[in-house]
Amino acid sequence: MYARRRHIYFAMMGTCLGLFVLAWAVVRLWSMPVAVGMCLGAMVIPPVAAMIANRRGPEDRWWDDPSGDPQSDEWWDELDGRKRPR
Repeated sequence: MYARRRHIYFAMMGTCLGLFVLAWAVVRLWSMPVAVGMCLGAMVIPPVAAMIANRRGPEDRWWDDPSGDPQSDEWWDELDGRKRPR
């Protein structure tokens, strides 16, 4: 899932850069308001791309990752019912 989110992020950022370049290299020659509108539309893309790239899916099991502290991990495993108490 991480690879798919990364691909979507780079596609969105490429679209954003493409809109900026197209707006000020080509479209401004015919219509300045349209070029400004394209830039305003491109301005919205980076925050949305960051939210998509950083969201967690239902299959991402980040809460099950060990913390690195063996005593804490053992305690949490016992609470979650994965291991029997000693």
